[in-house]
Amino acid sequence: MEVILLENIGNLGTLGDKVDVKPGYGRNFLIPQGKAVPATEDNVAKFEARRAELEATAAETLSAAEARGEALAALGAVEIAATAGEEGKLFGSITNRDVVEKLAEAGVEVDRRTLAMGDAIKSTGAFDIQVKLGMDVEATLKVYVVEG
Repeated sequence: MEVILLENIGNLGTLGDKVDVKPGYGRNFLIPQGKAVPATEDNVAKFEARRAELEATAAETLSAAEARGEALAALGAVEIAATAGEEGKLFGSITNRDVVEKLAEAGVEVDRRTLAMGDAIKSTGAFDIQVKLGMDVEATLKVYVVEG
């Protein structure tokens, strides 16, 4: 199935690219999410008419992601206090929601789905968390979990 991408999609293409994808991926994900349209002659003409508008929207999204990345870089690190046992093992765990709440307290708004934590944090210490802000913009956040 050939589609026209309406935004940059990692490992697939950039705005305006015609790409071949599996029919299920196109019908069930790309098209309903508004990330692509079928590559018919009519849709190609409509896309070319809207290209400048879509590129301006993509530029705004990129600048917003870069601004959030700069805010995270300026913040540097967050410290989360949690109850822990003698060996530093937490009673409970630190999840991406806890990190997002701490960032919100510091004035940085980030969606919890953008944090690439893997498993929840279950011990005290220092951890590096990748934050995928979109449009190929990533930042690393240092999280210190302390007993408190």
